Amino acid sequence: MGKIIAVANQKGGVGKTTTAVNLATSLAATEHRTLLIDFDPQANCSSGLGIIATDGQPTSYEVLIGASTLEEAVQEPDVPFLDVVPSHINLVGAEIEMIDVPERERILQKATQSVKSKYDFVVIDCPPSLGLLTLNALTAADSVLIPVQAEYFALEGLGQLLNTIKIVRQNLNPELDIEGVVLTMFDTRLRLANQVADEVRRYFGPKVFNTIVQRNVRLSEAPSFGKPVLMYDAVCIGAKNYIGLAMEVLRNNSQTRDDEEHSEPEPDHNLQDVETAPPAL
Repeated sequence: MGKIIAVANQKGGVGKTTTAVNLATSLAATEHRTLLIDFDPQANCSSGLGIIATDGQPTSYEVLIGASTLEEAVQEPDVPFLDVVPSHINLVGAEIEMIDVPERERILQKATQSVKSKYDFVVIDCPPSLGLLTLNALTAADSVLIPVQAEYFALEGLGQLLNTIKIVRQNLNPELDIEGVVLTMFDTRLRLANQVADEVRRYFGPKVFNTIVQRNVRLSEAPSFGKPVLMYDAVCIGAKNYIGLAMEVLRNNSQTRDDEEHSEPEPDHNLQDVETAPPAL
């Protein structure tokens, strides 16, 4: 069964979509069957892979309103082992359309059940908000990966996301775990970036990935060519960073499976103490 990872942070401009696209591509590059679901109305994931929704082609919007199955919405970009469910601007109004739908928080969870066995990983790019779309993604996911920008306001509002995760665990998805926190847009020349990194590590401990995504021109250019950075410039620092992140995700999940097979289950302490926002710098 494939693992579903939601990439989420309600703060915009933190490298969330860049992380979703390039993590999914990097997992596919290791020959793991990967599905990327663009669940953001801005559809940047889709355009970043050269996919533009056309009339008659189902998207995540049609899946959400029940007009299409997830399998029918899958498209194949020019990346081996990677499939994509594109998004559409119509998702903007989806929350209003679903207002009276029974179990509206579980629509994506039900839609993904039929494809989990076909993929090793399913990556969901969430919108920059904590509305019904993100709630659907968190309910469907096995874990959530949180990109955090290495700048002054990086920790602002992060506690709200963690409390949302905690509420989802209590009411909708008790198995939801934190996959990890990845520092993005990191400038090694700035003392502030290192201070933010220290603060994030102090708060999240071992949940912070060792891999740091550095600021990189090629990484910023790649979406304008409709390509993930690995297909645009495989030797640039951005490509190396995301390959490193994918390898960490693979190692962590391999270790988790080994632990489950050879040890007694232990209590999960990931979110027990998350009550307020992380301390500000």
